[in-house]
Amino acid sequence: MLNRTLAPESKLVDEISFIEPLKQVLDNGIPVFTINAGKQELVRIEFIFENVNWNASKPLEAIAVSHLINNGTSTLSAKEIADKVDYYGAFLQTEYGADQTCVKLYTLNKHLQSVLPILRSILNESIFPEQELAIFIQNQKQSLQVSLQKNDFLARKNFANALFGETPYGSNIQPSHYDDLKREDLLDYFKAAYKPKNCTIFVAGKFEETEFNILNSVVGKDWDNDAPSVINKFSFTNIHQGEIFVEKPEAIQSAIRMGTLAITRNHPDFPGFQVLNCLLGGYFGSRLMANIREDKGYTYGIGSAVASLKDAGYFFIATEVGVDVCNNTLTEIEKEISTLKTDLVQDDELALVRNYMLGSMLGSLENAFSHADKFKNVYFSGLDYSYYENYIKTVKSITAADLKDLANKYLNTESFTKVVVGKK
Repeated sequence: MLNRTLAPESKLVDEISFIEPLKQVLDNGIPVFTINAGKQELVRIEFIFENVNWNASKPLEAIAVSHLINNGTSTLSAKEIADKVDYYGAFLQTEYGADQTCVKLYTLNKHLQSVLPILRSILNESIFPEQELAIFIQNQKQSLQVSLQKNDFLARKNFANALFGETPYGSNIQPSHYDDLKREDLLDYFKAAYKPKNCTIFVAGKFEETEFNILNSVVGKDWDNDAPSVINKFSFTNIHQGEIFVEKPEAIQSAIRMGTLAITRNHPDFPGFQVLNCLLGGYFGSRLMANIREDKGYTYGIGSAVASLKDAGYFFIATEVGVDVCNNTLTEIEKEISTLKTDLVQDDELALVRNYMLGSMLGSLENAFSHADKFKNVYFSGLDYSYYENYIKTVKSITAADLKDLANKYLNTESFTKVVVGKK
């Protein structure tokens, strides 16, 4: 009989295997990276474009194009696109990011030949109808007006703008920016960004020679967009912003977001910094959660994260707490960081963090799609799979002394930008 009073034995994850992609090139020069795995006749194809031609006076161009690109082409209306994609049981999705923009297609293999021409029309012939643009502007302005009433949104907005200024990483979007959107500007951006020279394709699923030939025949030639473009590139200086307080007299809770510019995935300290972050606030058993949620009861949730963008990295802590305990929360956060800088982490706590991080990595590799996502992370950082080998090695071998050194090196609260929205 199973004794359910005894917890199952736990042990460190021994080995994590990654599926490396096959690289091919379409006739028009677009590189294609394929994770060919899985038994189901299903494939995900991602067309990823670097964001280009940043203009601080027109901060919404790339975002608007990403939202509206499948809302009408020279041969298909928005309704026809939706109906055709739905007819074949496919799914079309667009995603905007600060560094890249993605057009993503999920489809059964048997319908690939029928669905890809729809996608080709979107990528080559989108016209951004005035009516669709007007609806987009109206909806987005209303959504922004609602978001501007939320303390956590204001905290994120002020924090990003303080760190990154007038760039895609921190642009201070206002409702008036939507009024400045012009169809002609969207067409210009579309032709400059959505072109073969600025495209990388990532494929995951059951994708073999037959499917590659279909992809090449449909999007590997006769792609007309080729307007001049310059890929966005930024540099940032860690200017101390101090505390930014946005008073909301009627607030019941205050939103807190604090942090600083930090290292990116390319830096040798990055894997160790991720372990330190996990210990501090990166999972449910973290010190911030144990103190501020479990012990003090100040919040439902608090966390920290290390983010790596193409041209910058940053570290932040975020939470929402009752206005009466806002100052106490700030004190407790600083206390937890100070402890990491002065005291060595105990072996049992570090072992728990190791198990969590390695288990999370293993659990995140459940299918071909997740393997492709892992490859994209290193590809756009100019890295290879040795990054993951080093990450796993670091998680397994990092010492309490190493973590103390990293805390003293990167967690200098005196230089943090601290945003509080609500009341103190």
